[in-house]
Parts: sequence; structure tokens; C-alpha cells
Amino acid sequence: MQEVILAIIAGLVVGFIFALIKLPIPAPPALPGIAGIVGIYLGYKLLQWVLPYFTS
Repeated sequence: MQEVILAIIAGLVVGFIFALIKLPIPAPPALPGIAGIVGIYLGYKLLQWVLPYFTS
């Protein structure tokens, strides 16, 4: 849980700094960005689940 809180705080700080210096946010649009992150996470977990079946 501490990692999640630290990640949110880091994201808030980076977002604040980017807004302060008037740069676009360093992220894709909201829904596609979230879908991409979920896809990366699921792909990582899927490989961890499937890989033991192919290695001995």
C-alpha cells in the first residue's frame, strides 16, 4: 500500500511541475493510457503464469 501512495504522490508532483512550466502532461489520453497500463500489467502477469509450463 505504501508503494501505491508513493506512486500517487510522485505522479502529483510531476503533474504539478509540468503544469507550472506549461508543458503537456507526460501521459497518453486518460482512458487509452489506463487501458495500456492494464494491458502491460496483465501481459506481465500472464507470462509469469505461463512460463513455468514451458521451462523445467
